[in-house]
Amino acid sequence: MREEVRKIQELLRGQIYIADASVATSLYLAMRLGKPLLIEGPAGVGKTEIARVLAAALATRLVRLQCYEGLDAATALYEWNYSKQLLHIKMQEATLESAAEKEARIFSEPFLLKRPLLEAITDPVRSPVLLIDEVDRSDEEFEAFLMEVLSEFQVTIPELGSIRATHRPYVVLTSNRSRELSDALRRRCLYLWIDYPTFDKELEIVRAKVPAISEALSRDVTRVIQTVRKMSIRKVPGVAETLDWAAALVALDTAQLDQQVVAETKGCFLKDESDLRRFETEVDDGRLKDVFDSIS
Repeated sequence: MREEVRKIQELLRGQIYIADASVATSLYLAMRLGKPLLIEGPAGVGKTEIARVLAAALATRLVRLQCYEGLDAATALYEWNYSKQLLHIKMQEATLESAAEKEARIFSEPFLLKRPLLEAITDPVRSPVLLIDEVDRSDEEFEAFLMEVLSEFQVTIPELGSIRATHRPYVVLTSNRSRELSDALRRRCLYLWIDYPTFDKELEIVRAKVPAISEALSRDVTRVIQTVRKMSIRKVPGVAETLDWAAALVALDTAQLDQQVVAETKGCFLKDESDLRRFETEVDDGRLKDVFDSIS
């Protein structure tokens, strides 16, 4: 492993994020090459968390754009503060300024509402981390607009002219693959796929994130979650649910995991009614007997 990649890995570990070599390498290359990093994978595996811990590790700002259906350029880039403009016009009615001067004043930066994309581009101090979260939820028109912004890190506001980034942001895009992204966007980015962790990695994550948990209980929690993921359920628990369950068990002063405790706390890692019923059926039919026999 290159020294630079190892340093990235250590920076992330300092923020209690357990990153393997592929994650650290992808982040290093994205920063070194100045390219956006597109991260895909199942929900709850830590895609969004990568951007958060990267910003913390670099001691810089995290600017987040949460995508959704119908998101448009005005919401993502900028809007004029119309209420403030109207108030200013009202207050300046008696002044001797010309109409052109008044218009120039109200369409100036003090009246500009910066949304996440413009906020990231105009950071005056240092490069922020720009998180474009769940980009697959936006529509194709917004994706095309996003490509324009990410290609030059420059935007044009008709009343103010072109604004170019002084400090280019580090860009992380996440996707749960609810729709297929365009080839153009994929080619523009470096790519990273994050899957559910192995038993050993998830155990390490639980120990790091929930330090109060015992050695035996952390193993039992991880073993049950790993087994549940192999079931035919609608909403597979991610690492976030594993940590929620581990923290809940610690809060309940659980010394040892057993079938009754699992039944009482299964709502921490199963978030769908049909999944709860499926899990109960699996337990009643004895198909999870080996798991319960193996836990401490």
